Amino acid sequence: MATLRNRKNKWQARVRRSGQPDVTKTFFTKIDAERWARSIETEIDRGTYLNTNYAQKTLFKDLIQQYLKEVTPTLRSAPEDTYRLKKMMRKPISQLNLVELTPQRIANYRDERLKEVKPNTVIRELAYISSMINHARREWGLSIINPVAQIRKPPQPQGRERVLNDAELDRMLRELEKINPFLKPLCEFALETAMRRGELMSLLWVNVNLQKSIAFLPITKNGKSRSVPLSPHAIKIIRALPRDIVGRVFPLNKSTVSTLFLRATRRAEIENFHFHDLRHMALTRLSSKFTNILELAAISGHRELKMLQRYVHIKAEDLVKKMM
Repeated sequence: MATLRNRKNKWQARVRRSGQPDVTKTFFTKIDAERWARSIETEIDRGTYLNTNYAQKTLFKDLIQQYLKEVTPTLRSAPEDTYRLKKMMRKPISQLNLVELTPQRIANYRDERLKEVKPNTVIRELAYISSMINHARREWGLSIINPVAQIRKPPQPQGRERVLNDAELDRMLRELEKINPFLKPLCEFALETAMRRGELMSLLWVNVNLQKSIAFLPITKNGKSRSVPLSPHAIKIIRALPRDIVGRVFPLNKSTVSTLFLRATRRAEIENFHFHDLRHMALTRLSSKFTNILELAAISGHRELKMLQRYVHIKAEDLVKKMM
């Protein structure tokens, strides 16, 4: 039921409904107040009303801050997420309240960021915004439609196809060996197993079964465990490694590996090659041995075969031979 009250030559309308928080708004005329109250009552009766009080009072940066405090620490990617979300808090969009966070504003943010960073980064940032709003809708009483769902996402860029030739690989491995004793075996092991950098960094000796030639990964990027088969050469590589007191097979951290790997490629005069490209090279090699893509997915840990296709390139000429 709506009630109207005259205060200081203005009209305040208040709508009360059982199970709903009171909704109030002030107008200059009684007619406008009555019209607004009727529209709110109709929306509540239809089940289409969204109470935007919380959204109007909350800045986007405050939502990010709450998400960083309550949600991010529970995620496996907490360090990276924290860094990226804090950077987002310094953007002008963070000063908008959540009602002002319209699809048009999100689209403008997308377009401006595409001038500064690569599409993959923008896609990731839009995913962050969407996740925060969805969480706030489920858990914190936020009553707005997710604006990210109403805009066009940047097209997913083509997967990288950079593969080193034998001469480039030899030069890179020689430089890696000079920089750190673990770097060359790390990269050789990556080429044998197609494991991700994070998986390699977290691999423990206790989870390596040399007799069965299996490396067990308790948790991976997709949140699932995985057992990776080890080739005879992969076994040979890690057998030659010294044992770390902490129990890690490769006692290095991600940032160190990235920095030293970049240094080695520059010294080897190799351009446009990243550590993750080793995984691409490994999967390309393995695809010649495991023609069943499900077997290949079991090794790589891809849950979606579409993602695996970014790494594996099957030549038409090879398919023709199988059709003979």
